[in-house]
Amino acid sequence: MNKPILSAHFESRMPSDVRLAQMKYEERKVKPEAVINVGIGNVSLPTNPAMMKRMFELGAPESPFAKGVVRYSTTAGVQECQDAFKNILKCEGFDTSKLFVQVTDGGSAAMELLLLGVCGAAGTGDKPLMVIDPAYTNYISFAERIGRKIVTVSRDLNENGKFSLPELNKIEESIKEHNPGALLVIPYDNPTGQYFDFETLKELAKLCVKYNMWMVSDEAYRELFYDVNSKLVSIWGVTDAEVPGIEGRRISIETTSKVWNACGLRIGALITDSAEFNNRSVAEYTANLCANVIGQYIFGALAHQTKEEIAQWCTSIREYYKEQIFNVYNGLKKQEPGLIVSSPDASIYTVIDVRNVVKPGFNGIDFILYCAQEGSVNIDGVETTLLVAPMKGFYNVAKDAVNPGNTQFRISFVETPENMAKVPELFVKLLRQFEAQR
Repeated sequence: MNKPILSAHFESRMPSDVRLAQMKYEERKVKPEAVINVGIGNVSLPTNPAMMKRMFELGAPESPFAKGVVRYSTTAGVQECQDAFKNILKCEGFDTSKLFVQVTDGGSAAMELLLLGVCGAAGTGDKPLMVIDPAYTNYISFAERIGRKIVTVSRDLNENGKFSLPELNKIEESIKEHNPGALLVIPYDNPTGQYFDFETLKELAKLCVKYNMWMVSDEAYRELFYDVNSKLVSIWGVTDAEVPGIEGRRISIETTSKVWNACGLRIGALITDSAEFNNRSVAEYTANLCANVIGQYIFGALAHQTKEEIAQWCTSIREYYKEQIFNVYNGLKKQEPGLIVSSPDASIYTVIDVRNVVKPGFNGIDFILYCAQEGSVNIDGVETTLLVAPMKGFYNVAKDAVNPGNTQFRISFVETPENMAKVPELFVKLLRQFEAQR
């Protein structure tokens, strides 16, 4: 009997690189005693106390769910949840008086809406989204899903662990060649951990004005930067005073997942200073009806936080991650000095490049699958394996081109401090074990 035929799109799909190791590990028949999963940014810290209070008291008399009724909200989201996103920005010193907030099902839904809003027609390659490689893999996946094109300008991971941003003239040449609809930046970068300073944002903003593009900033990690000389930067700090013409073309992607430790809440936002973009984006999202209303209510608690409370929370989260990141960075270099480890400047990720310590023919995906499906080493008397994300899918390169991500891996600082402390030894031992049997 004939089987129904899958679409060509479904036939071509593979798991996201941030989920690959976990999915393959779940299929493993004989599992080791322990597994440490740093392949996905699934934060394990408790969420903000004000949010936690609402989460635990959903049935309280003041809760809109006290009677057990869970209705749709408006498509743009309840006002309190919109105000929570604005309040955070306002407490951080940004003018929110002209901003429009659309609440979405996580930052992921905001990414897909963004592509629909700034790129040309599906399947045409017209007005692509320009990103800086390596870029968060979900942008690439969503673009493929909806038939939009992504074009890239590349940066390299140098031997000193620093990612080199492309020169502005190279970016401008690429803009002239591809005529993108928007430029995406991630100032506290996923996956590299690179930090974009304010001067860099201003120069990129000037290009957006010059070539009539939208400027998009993914600000999921806005409060997470670790160099003592760094300052909190945002697209909302780049105004007409610094870059005439930038206002009215700014868009940011926000989320509750990272700084607010609420990945599973699935609440994000698309914020813009363009009334037209906001109106059309909300119209598009009416097909989704609305974002998770319980999640909106829980995050809405932050609409009532003071500037001091917001600052105190962000400082505590920043100090926590700074300690973990520097411990792992130093541990990796101690375990294997030949590793290239990206400079721990921002966000909750580090990239490890093994190109100097592996034999020719190394395949990063094979190493990921080995760790997930059969590898393990003894750490403190416990057989343990490690799940990391291959960087191959974070690069948007031609299929026949050399992918620099083939020897690179992203680790997320989402496990407990005790488990994160084991990552350097675990990674290096598994890598050596894999190389020995290859």
